[in-house]
Amino acid sequence: MSEWLEAVQWNGEGLAPVVTQDAASGRVLTLAWMNRTALAETVRRGEAVYWSRARQRLWHKGEESGHVQRIVELRLDCDGDAILLRVEPAGGIACHTGRESCFFQKLDHGAWVTADPVIKDPALIYGRTP
Repeated sequence: MSEWLEAVQWNGEGLAPVVTQDAASGRVLTLAWMNRTALAETVRRGEAVYWSRARQRLWHKGEESGHVQRIVELRLDCDGDAILLRVEPAGGIACHTGRESCFFQKLDHGAWVTADPVIKDPALIYGRTP
C-alpha cells in the first residue's frame, strides 16, 4: 500500500468516517465510511467509493442511481482519522431519497422536520422505492 494510505488512522473495524461535501456550494452531502480499499479505489477512479456497512461491500456511489460523485479534492483531518471528500455530484442528488443531501431533516421545536424537497422521485431513479 502507498504511504499516503497508511497515514490514515483506521478504527478497530478498519474504517474511517468520510464527510462528503459539494465542492461548489460547500453543502455537506453525506457521512459515509471507507476502508483502505475504498479509499484507494476512490483515488484510482476519481469518483467516490465507500464501504457500505449495510451491504458489507464496496459501494461505488451512483452505481445504481447514476449520481456519481467526481472527486475534486481529498483531505485528511489533523488526527488522521477522518476524511473529507469535496465532490461534484452528478445530477445534484446525493441521497437515496432523491434529495440533494442526506441531511434533509432539521430539528424544529423538538421535532425532526423535512427541510429539503425531493428533487427526483426515488422510484424513478431506482425503478423501485429504495
